[in-house]
Amino acid sequence: MRAFRRLLGRYHRLAATAVAALAAACAVVALRPETASVTVLVAAKNLSGGVLTARDVTTAAFRPGTVPDGALRPGVPVAGKVLAGPARRGEPITDVRLLGPGLLAAHGPGTVATPVRVADSEAARLLSPGDVVNVLAASATWESAVPARVVAEGVTVLAGLGDRSDHGALVVLATTAEQAVRLASAQAGGHLSITIGPRG
Repeated sequence: MRAFRRLLGRYHRLAATAVAALAAACAVVALRPETASVTVLVAAKNLSGGVLTARDVTTAAFRPGTVPDGALRPGVPVAGKVLAGPARRGEPITDVRLLGPGLLAAHGPGTVATPVRVADSEAARLLSPGDVVNVLAASATWESAVPARVVAEGVTVLAGLGDRSDHGALVVLATTAEQAVRLASAQAGGHLSITIGPRG
């Protein structure tokens, strides 16, 4: 009987020790700091695209593994750069959202960003980044009998700069260098208009 009591007492002591160890482990886990976060630049408000200012962006912390590839970190200058399309408040700003090498990389070698002014600003308002358009040139005077002609076919819209006036709206297109020359020549001597085709 004594042997049984000694065995039972030993069991109780082992059980108490195990419970104490488990409680200590839980306390350590509870006191452990949260996983380190990654701070990136995000839109400070809903943005429509166009030239960014310092007040258009702020910082936000994300858990590791949830940060988009190419997300810009604090300290990267963005003021004066062009956001290629709308962004919601809190959306991370990535390199491919800004007009530049990152955005052009998706369009293949030899692609250049070509700003053009579309005569009809309301038509330009219909455009979104990724739209495929044909650009037509017409004479600046109604008296001319020369019909409109296509000067760039199947080019992709990179950004609308939000610069709308009585003289039209500025749009940035992904073109070849040859198309850029034709567009510049056509723009110098007439008005540009667009037709919108299906996306590729």
